[in-house]
Amino acid sequence: MFLVVRDDDGRALGCGGICRFDEARAELKRLYVAPEARGIGLGRRLLTELEEHARSLGYSGIVLETGDRQPESVGLYRSAGFERIPCYPPYSERALSLCFEKRL
Repeated sequence: MFLVVRDDDGRALGCGGICRFDEARAELKRLYVAPEARGIGLGRRLLTELEEHARSLGYSGIVLETGDRQPESVGLYRSAGFERIPCYPPYSERALSLCFEKRL
């Protein structure tokens, strides 16, 4: 599932997706909000929608990877109930990666 939020002129302001990680969990991929659209809740809106889609597909959790130099992203994920986990491949060997999981 991949979602795109557009403005009234059709320009993409944000996007994000989920894909299968394993039998029980989805993986959040590519959650992004354009700089000019940040701070108005689009990231949280996308995250909430993607969580709902993951539930509807039968997943009981979501995992994700983000960078340690993205404090806004880390803050969003923590405030949404994600908890830090050990990084999984291919991120387990990347020093700047942070991985999170949320039970749905």
